[in-house]
Amino acid sequence: MKRVVFLDYVRVFACFLVMLVHASENFYGAPGSTDMVGPQALLNNETDRLWVSIYDGFSRMSVPLFMIVSAFLLVPMKAEQNMWQFYKRRFTHILPPMFIFMILYSTLPLLWGQIHTETSVKDLSRILLNFPTLAGHLWFMYPLISLYLFIPMISPWINKATAKEERFFILLFLISTCIPYLNRFFGEVWGQCFWNEYHMLWYFSGYLGYLVLAHYIRVHLDWSRSKRLNVGLLLTVIGAVWTILSFYVQAVPGVIHSTPVLEIGWAFCTINCVLLTTGMFLMFSCIQQQETPRLILDISKLSYGMYLMHIFWLGMWTSICKEVLALPTVAAIPFIAVATFVSCYVATKILSYLPKSKWIIG
Repeated sequence: MKRVVFLDYVRVFACFLVMLVHASENFYGAPGSTDMVGPQALLNNETDRLWVSIYDGFSRMSVPLFMIVSAFLLVPMKAEQNMWQFYKRRFTHILPPMFIFMILYSTLPLLWGQIHTETSVKDLSRILLNFPTLAGHLWFMYPLISLYLFIPMISPWINKATAKEERFFILLFLISTCIPYLNRFFGEVWGQCFWNEYHMLWYFSGYLGYLVLAHYIRVHLDWSRSKRLNVGLLLTVIGAVWTILSFYVQAVPGVIHSTPVLEIGWAFCTINCVLLTTGMFLMFSCIQQQETPRLILDISKLSYGMYLMHIFWLGMWTSICKEVLALPTVAAIPFIAVATFVSCYVATKILSYLPKSKWIIG
């Protein structure tokens, strides 16, 4: 398959945004949080409120961008593949590194006293059930695995679906992304109640919508480059402002907040995140280079390993930034993100020279 150049740029950009999100979380986690924010959030002052809102809010397109890239490349499943061949190819790529890093996150922090033996043993015993205590970022792997499992199921439909039929699916998906707001202001809707979470649009909601959206953009969207750029910019601005403000207006400094309530607009399947993600993806699709620059290509290929290990580096750079450099928040968040990104790239590049390194870093 010919390499799609702009997707390499998207992958690198999304990888950096993940680190920017987690760098920001060190500035609104309530006491007791680790390197990622916990169930409760606390903004110390107006400066943290502003810059966390901007940096973290803008970066919330990171996960959906990864989903769209995967779907853009993999949907529909190749005609010559059967379901089991597809699963073997995808899961041998992502699962071995995932489990290796789950073991590392369950054991290495013992060396510097970040977890106790009891926590380590518990995390190791639950590896087949969920991610370790200090590896909250690995939550992403489960919806990604779910999409991979579903691609062979949806491929026959998407192969024969018309543009109009896909637009109908996407419309229902967009309506479903408004449900968090409907719940906030109107309570339970469309069949939701304490004994039923499966609302009317449940089967059109979640990351599956990004999968269909990616296919629609690749196959049916025949806009000119200038139209993609202009519409993409408009959607990005609307989505970014909405996402940033959804946090800022609630994040009163000095008050303990429920993180899910505070981050209502930061959930990845809300309408504002869809607008932000779609807009940015459309703008990236305007890149017309014939070949990916060497550095971008290298980072793109190593991005999975960088994602897996970045929490190790993030904690170190956060400590240096807060305890040694004492940078203001406006500089501290991007500094931590950039330092983590560079460290992950160098470490993953070194690991890539090891024999069979694909089993470690993908």
